Amino acid sequence: MNSLQTQVLIIGGGATGTGIARDLALRGVKCILAERRDINAGASGANHGLLHSGGRYVSSDPGSAIECREEAELLKRLAPQCIEDTGGLFVAVEGDDEKYVADFPQLCSQCKIPVKALDVKEARELEPELSDKLIAAYMVKDASIDPFKLSMENISQAQNLGSTLLRFTKVVGFEKNNKEIRTTRLQDIISGEEIIVEAQQVVNATGAWAGEVAALAGAHIDIIYSKGSLIVTHSRVTNRVVNRLRSSASADILVPGGTVSILGTTSIRIDDLDQVYPTVEEVDTMVDEAVKMIPALETVRYIRAYAGVRPLVGSRSASDDRSVSRGFALIDHVHDGIENFTTISGGKLTTYRLMAEKTADLVCRKLRISAPCRTRTEPLPESQPARWTEPGLAPKLWLRHHEPEDILLCECEMVPKSVVDAMVSSIREQNVQPDLRAIALRSRIGKGACQGMFCGVRVTTYLFDQGELHPEQCLTHLREFFTTRWKGQHPTLWDKQLMQSELLEALHCGFFGLEL
Repeated sequence: MNSLQTQVLIIGGGATGTGIARDLALRGVKCILAERRDINAGASGANHGLLHSGGRYVSSDPGSAIECREEAELLKRLAPQCIEDTGGLFVAVEGDDEKYVADFPQLCSQCKIPVKALDVKEARELEPELSDKLIAAYMVKDASIDPFKLSMENISQAQNLGSTLLRFTKVVGFEKNNKEIRTTRLQDIISGEEIIVEAQQVVNATGAWAGEVAALAGAHIDIIYSKGSLIVTHSRVTNRVVNRLRSSASADILVPGGTVSILGTTSIRIDDLDQVYPTVEEVDTMVDEAVKMIPALETVRYIRAYAGVRPLVGSRSASDDRSVSRGFALIDHVHDGIENFTTISGGKLTTYRLMAEKTADLVCRKLRISAPCRTRTEPLPESQPARWTEPGLAPKLWLRHHEPEDILLCECEMVPKSVVDAMVSSIREQNVQPDLRAIALRSRIGKGACQGMFCGVRVTTYLFDQGELHPEQCLTHLREFFTTRWKGQHPTLWDKQLMQSELLEALHCGFFGLEL
């Protein structure tokens, strides 16, 4: 059993949790961040990657719209390495609610969101794939953001300032005394080792799992679990974010991200957080609906789908999850009889920094620390561990100059051995055993058309040759990796992607005996 002491224990390693760690570290507060899987394992790693202008919420949730506008402006200035400032369009097609269309610019103006009306012809010149049945178009300041790079940059600076990251470590219980959590019992899910943490303050930033963690402490949170599925195209369909100009519905946003586009999303209430995956029916519905806005989406190649869970803090009696506020909830559990326990949940990726700031403000008041927030003015530094999530970076550097022996391990995304070596080094600095899943999370490995079919085997073999994996670990890691990728490929199996999967089955099941 290992015992640790700290000022603040943060539970949850998504954008909000890592943002809190950075915010507190900049104020001189020592933290431990415990994540039961890896960085961005929850909703922060399963979203559009959309940096909202706020336009999407001007009708349904003006408060969230204003928060998005303000935070997007800040992030574009303070974390430009994580953002592609694409710009965005809101477009309506024949049959859409014309009153909603007519009200949109005024609603944007009320929230001080910049909006520009475009002639339909002008909009189609900007984005040729738009439908010829367009009836209205407006330009807004949407952008694309890399959530993996964002979270890794945050935790990297926090670690450089003295914070500790515990990956694959889950909470199993709390010990309370006199209205305070005295110790938190954690378990390393790989080794089974128990870790006891004594912290002055405990922050629950576990997203959809916030209710489960709060229950371990004897607190209650009313959370709606809303599953959202998304689909990834093989190539980039548009240069800008394209939003359907209507009340929120399925398949009304297409977000460009590097060399691909991401279409989504659905909103389906679920009860089981262990059964979160995209379905064939969801994918079919999204494609059928999206072609009304962008006809090319009917024939484009899709390489995978994925799903995440939105933690919506609100009444379960709500008939439509889209009607529940996308704002965040900061809960001081004093009313539950726990004076040093705080939960932050809800919100959006765009507002993660604000959520972290408000949480850190509350925690610092409880610690009697007066240091102000610095994330509102201080740029987020670039870090070595996060650089390889950027699409196109590895091939750019490799083509410019590479040693003859620096062969490509991933041909789709052109990731060479030297990049894998760099990632192994950075993962080891976190006192963690490098494996295929960790490397894939921190790079473009497995993100291309073959979805890891070839590079998964190559990287695993390379790790074995370098002494990073034992023989018995290789097939286990490959099976885990391909099982995860298969969940996303299964709903997109038609045309070229079906042929790709048949080749995958022949290789992996026939040659390696990997039954998924």
